[in-house]
Amino acid sequence: MKVGLLHSLIRKEEKLLIGEFQARGVDLVMIDDRKLISNLYSALDVDVVLERSINHSRSMYGLRLLEAAGVHCINAAEVAKICGDKILTSVALKEAGVSQPPVRVAFTEESALDAIEELGYPVVLKPAVGSWGRLLSKVNDRESAEAILEHKALLGSYHHSIFYIQKFVEKKGRDIRSFVVGDECIAAIYRSSDHWITNTARGASATGCDVSTQIADISLAAADAVGGGILAVDLFETDGELSVNEVNYTMEFRNSIETTGVNIPARVVDFTLGVDK
Repeated sequence: MKVGLLHSLIRKEEKLLIGEFQARGVDLVMIDDRKLISNLYSALDVDVVLERSINHSRSMYGLRLLEAAGVHCINAAEVAKICGDKILTSVALKEAGVSQPPVRVAFTEESALDAIEELGYPVVLKPAVGSWGRLLSKVNDRESAEAILEHKALLGSYHHSIFYIQKFVEKKGRDIRSFVVGDECIAAIYRSSDHWITNTARGASATGCDVSTQIADISLAAADAVGGGILAVDLFETDGELSVNEVNYTMEFRNSIETTGVNIPARVVDFTLGVDK
């Protein structure tokens, strides 16, 4: 079997995946998204492509172009499109009946301020497209809201012209990240921090979290809502109930292998090769 690995930089995750493929004698074709050229027709000589790009635009369009040329991709382009956009993710979760924090979407500073006050302070403003906990703003009062909305509007980019507003969830210093591969939630971690942003890219620490039936059920429901595949689901705990914060389609797992005792790259490779577990 010949597998294509669509990538940007080769990080620890990609090195671990490459090692797993090589250990199984898989013919691996490296596809650097910075060098990829598509004529819309010619297919690569591979049986499947595993997506590991870190640039959302290159990932989404690269996958779609590869699919148009007849290549099976994991994850699919539509999954990347939905997961890479918080608005589309929220819509998909809503349509599937998956619990998530209250959200408002607005298109002007004025309507965004109205939406924030409708939700009630505090809220979190997020760019519709973005990752690693960047450019998030916790808004505690009207004066802060007015200032932050003005700054976002003046940034002038497409991503800041649409306002994605989420009700702030008091998560008591931690959230849960679960890992879904196919039809199984294979592992989960707690991400803990003194800061309200509990993202390991921002310094949060990872500890093991048992995959309860409740965690597995909501994680699989969220994964199914966005199209399924290999996904990380970020969960909030509130009074014993879980809700979905985000779904990530190019999941990072370097801090979660030893923490959970699960060989995550091996499970990803199993799924890519169509190995039944």
